[in-house]
Amino acid sequence: MRKYRNTIFYVVLIGTLLAVMYWVIHLGTQLQAPELTGGEKTSKGAWQDFTSTLLHSFKHPLAILLAQIVTIIIAARIMGWICIKIKQPVVIGEMLAGIILGPSLLGLYFPEFSHTLFPIESLSNLQFLSQIGLILFMFIIGMELDLNVLRNKAHDAVVISHASIVIPFTLGITLAYFLYLFHPPANVEFLSYSLFIGISMSITAFPVLARIIQERGLQKSKLGAMAITCAAADDITAWCILAVVIAIVKAGDFASALYTIAMAVAYVLIMIKIVRPFLMRVGEVKGSKEALSKPVVAIFFIVLLFSAYATEVIGIHALFGAFMAGAIMPEGSRFRTAFIEKIEDVSTLLLLPLFFVYTGFRTQIGLLNDPQLWMITVVIILVAVIGKFAGSTLAARFVGQSWKDSLSIGALMNTRGLMELIVLNIGYDLGVLSAELFSMMVVMALITTFMTGPSLDLINFLYRPKKNSLQEDLQNKAKFKILLSFAKSNTGISLLYLANALTLKSKKNAEITALHIEPSNELHHYEVETQELDSFREIKQVAQELEQPIQTVFKISGDIDSEIVQTSNEREQDLLLLGVSESIYEGSLLGRFLDFTSRIVNPEKLFHTVTNAESPFTTFDRNQQINAKVNAMVGILIDKNFVKARRVIVPIVLKNDEFLCEMIQRLIQHSDAQIIVWDLNQVLRQKESFKEKLRQLEQLVPNHLTITEKELDHETWQEQDLMLISLPSWNKIVNKKVHWLQSTPSTLLMADRKP
Repeated sequence: MRKYRNTIFYVVLIGTLLAVMYWVIHLGTQLQAPELTGGEKTSKGAWQDFTSTLLHSFKHPLAILLAQIVTIIIAARIMGWICIKIKQPVVIGEMLAGIILGPSLLGLYFPEFSHTLFPIESLSNLQFLSQIGLILFMFIIGMELDLNVLRNKAHDAVVISHASIVIPFTLGITLAYFLYLFHPPANVEFLSYSLFIGISMSITAFPVLARIIQERGLQKSKLGAMAITCAAADDITAWCILAVVIAIVKAGDFASALYTIAMAVAYVLIMIKIVRPFLMRVGEVKGSKEALSKPVVAIFFIVLLFSAYATEVIGIHALFGAFMAGAIMPEGSRFRTAFIEKIEDVSTLLLLPLFFVYTGFRTQIGLLNDPQLWMITVVIILVAVIGKFAGSTLAARFVGQSWKDSLSIGALMNTRGLMELIVLNIGYDLGVLSAELFSMMVVMALITTFMTGPSLDLINFLYRPKKNSLQEDLQNKAKFKILLSFAKSNTGISLLYLANALTLKSKKNAEITALHIEPSNELHHYEVETQELDSFREIKQVAQELEQPIQTVFKISGDIDSEIVQTSNEREQDLLLLGVSESIYEGSLLGRFLDFTSRIVNPEKLFHTVTNAESPFTTFDRNQQINAKVNAMVGILIDKNFVKARRVIVPIVLKNDEFLCEMIQRLIQHSDAQIIVWDLNQVLRQKESFKEKLRQLEQLVPNHLTITEKELDHETWQEQDLMLISLPSWNKIVNKKVHWLQSTPSTLLMADRKP
């Protein structure tokens, strides 16, 4: 009876309380007014009442806003992925997603759907949320600026930076004269108009530039350091000028704006001389990630919001206040990283895409329906490129940079991206820019950002380095070169043990390279050096213990798979070793469905599925996709604490497994491994060449190679350190779900070189 006591108590308790509630509700119903009790309430039927309630819920402002956010994030991620694949910054994809969802495309071809999803009355909600996202984003941009770099390299950087502002600013004002002459805007003074055209020509997108430098591996180079410094100086100067321009536009004339400028100067002095020392002290005491408690975070958020509020009230826009608050934050990289992590994902992934879509709704490409307007757009683009690209290039050459570096700095400084959209939206809000001119400027921002990558590629092609001498090429080809690509340190260490087992007795004739790639959207330029040291610290320690020389390559990329393939092929590796890539789609029906839908929007996955005759609901393994493009042999390690290869089993399933003989020979030669070749399907009887290679090995090392067709017992499996098997054979036995899979040790899946 004790066994059921809790159950009986639970049933009695719930039943009694339900009876009490029913009785109270029954008594309460008798107290209500007669008209509520009677049958006067009209009903269309239960189903119609339900559907009408459901439709009403769909049209609720909160439901519409949530549907908009989901749609925007998905569109931004898809377009961002497409841009990564064509070697373009993600921000271009997000900008394009905004235009696609706006009246230029979705509203033009699907007006009813656009009006349902983005009703005009809902756009104000998007605007306010996007402004919050921009405030957080500008705060992050301010924090990303390394003022120490500015102090150390200020002279040349300031010359280049200010030249890249003054020259396009002058050309912009000149352009404004002709635009004002032929297409004068209504109720806008020329001073305000010309200043905004000038500042629009002068902006450089610091975050996009920093990402491009990271992804191209330039962060350690003299060029990368100079470009980052120039962009930082450009950002600070341009935003100060923009604050003055906004003050003049709002005041109406320069004399009235002097009061606003004076207040802005006082604000800046208070932030630097009073607020900053206090924040520096807080950073010293509470700067670590562990000490960054909620009360401390609240202090920094109060400073951010108060700073943004102050500049909005003064009349120089809240975004300048957010930028200033970020710039005066404590300078420790660990503190800034810890604090940025708390707000960056919400800002850049959730709120910032709303700004792109809001901008997209303002960008009406259809307004440019006259060839003359498109000619003006082309002129605007030319003026922007000449002013920024040529101005930066000539200034860099003047201070002593080489022509290659000067042209590269010019191409990088010509990047406008998101920062340009922010300036354009401010001008549109203030009524300075018309809808047509706003659309022209957005097109200019897209094109100048898009051309950065191709421009750098062209410059690198024109100034490509000389090829290695014939002797160096022969020396490199004589070495057995292994590339270890890893994400986690423990995976890298296991791969290093495996590479060591393959080269132990001929280290001078081997070249082992450890490759670690960080996603470009998860690393800031000021923490690259620290992250590189952390990534290789443990693997270098193990290499030292093994007395195994290794090279390290640290890269940053938005497309990690393509970067692995490119690195392996460029370095002409003989063997690429990878860890197992786990899929988030495994283990659930929803996951498999999402994996299937992801193939539809991912052409590479779809092609891989069709060409490999996979079931559309089979988990896609990105390592197999890498293998399809790499020229070297590829090894995928399923790690179970692998350290040494003393005992190795090699199941032979297919005739094409013959290429495994090379790996068998290396394991015997360098690790004195005891190899068991297990011929599951009597393949050696069918393929004489395969059998002959193994026979020759057996004669050379009779005590190290055993060939058998018999089923292996459990004890034999327990003794093995490694299983070596071809990737096609592995796929075949996994599909059959053979019983001995549970007994396997660490497993190396091998794929042969591309023919």
